Amino acid sequence: MLWRGWRESAPLFTFLEGPPTTNGYPHVGHIRGRTYKDFVLRYYRLKGYNVWAQAGWDEQGLPVEVEVEKKLGLKNK
Repeated sequence: MLWRGWRESAPLFTFLEGPPTTNGYPHVGHIRGRTYKDFVLRYYRLKGYNVWAQAGWDEQGLPVEVEVEKKLGLKNK
């Protein structure tokens, strides 16, 4: 892309973002965290960096498993 060409020679700033968690309802803390991450990415773009932001992936693990077991009434595995 034409607009991206000048950034290819710029220093690279890589940002790997963790995924949102599924073990609770969304709240203002989620917004605050996303806002901080957005500030960092915008700062480095304004400083001339070639910013690569990648959304992370997680299997969520034990917290989700425990909640599902509670809702289904499972006590033993």
